[in-house]
Amino acid sequence: MEWMNAIQKSITYMEEHLLEEINYEDVAESVHISSYEFHRAFSFLAGMTANTYIRNRRLSLAGMEVVRSDTKITDIALKYGYDTSESFTKAFTRFHGVAPKIAREAKAKLVLFNPIVIKVIMEGGMSMDYRIVQTKNQKFIALVRDFSNEIINDEENHDIPDFWGECHDKDLVTPIRNLRPEGKRDLYGLCAPTIQGKDTFAYGIGVIIDEDTAYFDEEEMIKKGYSIWNVEPGTYAVFDCIGKDEDCINETWSRFYKEFLPQSGYETTQASDYEIYFEKGPEELFCELWIPVRK
Repeated sequence: MEWMNAIQKSITYMEEHLLEEINYEDVAESVHISSYEFHRAFSFLAGMTANTYIRNRRLSLAGMEVVRSDTKITDIALKYGYDTSESFTKAFTRFHGVAPKIAREAKAKLVLFNPIVIKVIMEGGMSMDYRIVQTKNQKFIALVRDFSNEIINDEENHDIPDFWGECHDKDLVTPIRNLRPEGKRDLYGLCAPTIQGKDTFAYGIGVIIDEDTAYFDEEEMIKKGYSIWNVEPGTYAVFDCIGKDEDCINETWSRFYKEFLPQSGYETTQASDYEIYFEKGPEELFCELWIPVRK
């Protein structure tokens, strides 16, 4: 219930400050949660990022004001956080499907986006198998790229799957997979926590460096575009993602916040989480999801 209460408080805060210059970091601070944890939790519980929620609510209210008042569109744009009428028109058209001037003249149908209301419902009843693992310091060699925080839980965004596809198409994964012995060439999808004040996070595709990994020259590999990724010792909750594509990962994250956290006595920590894609795993297993937690 603590998470649900925090999310409802965050929604109240956003509604009370919609006309102010706020983003998800301000909202996270208002409910005393790290921006990283809030951003991810809100995304999976609400189905959108907090920034998307704020933008949609503003554009919904702006739409009503456009058709119900004689206020200049330029003034409405400024009221709802847009520096120019051009940027407002672009965002308005993308959201409502019609430009503000045409909406006013033609009394067009607009999109209504109401505030989210958190309701307590009975759910669960399905098993959610997991295990708790204590890890030592881990080291990986990976291809790393920065991605916008806004893509978290965005079903229409394929930036990370496209990154995987690019790395395979350009045969960038083979050199690091070949550092591992056959049967142990598992790939890791490494996700770094977001950093305060930064609107991107790092995601890497790599292999673990341990006693089974062949020797390689780190400096040479770095020159070729690879990175060394270190993960501090920690406690992880590990879940099987069963499915045919990455949708099962989002589903597991959603259940983690809705079902696991409220009942388990654990909370998340600000450390790297990762997926493991096994070279030789059960056919129905898409990947394992490792989430850092603490009691």
